[in-house]
Amino acid sequence: VSMIFGNNNHLEEYPFLEKAVMECFDYANTHDLLSYENGCHEIDGKRLFVNIVEYTTTTTPKQRFWEAHRQYLDLHFMLSGTEQIDLNFIANMEQKAYEEKDDFLPLDGDKNCSVILRDKDFLICFPNDAHRTAIQVNQPETIKKAIFKIQIS
Repeated sequence: VSMIFGNNNHLEEYPFLEKAVMECFDYANTHDLLSYENGCHEIDGKRLFVNIVEYTTTTTPKQRFWEAHRQYLDLHFMLSGTEQIDLNFIANMEQKAYEEKDDFLPLDGDKNCSVILRDKDFLICFPNDAHRTAIQVNQPETIKKAIFKIQIS
């Protein structure tokens, strides 16, 4: 399985998405996430929660870190701003020591491709998808997004 990139306005194109993934879109469409404070917001215990983040994108991708996860899918949902996310498969990367308590697999390597997230765009990252966030598109800008965490193990 590889990442899925789309827009919230065209969810009918994704009838195959897992029920838990669709719960994230239902939540996003029925809650004013833009008004949420930064931090972790519980939806259903450890099974499903959302992290609200706000940061400035960077001109220097090399200073950003690569990551992947084993216990959770990431669903990045853009609330405001524009961000590039670089991607590759973890098999193409140098894998470092997995940090189980944070479900964090640090990686090193080069990008295979990139996506650009704008308002209501989403990116679903699976365990084999290495991702590097916070890359600027035209110039650095402050973005706000929701990262839904969907437990898979």
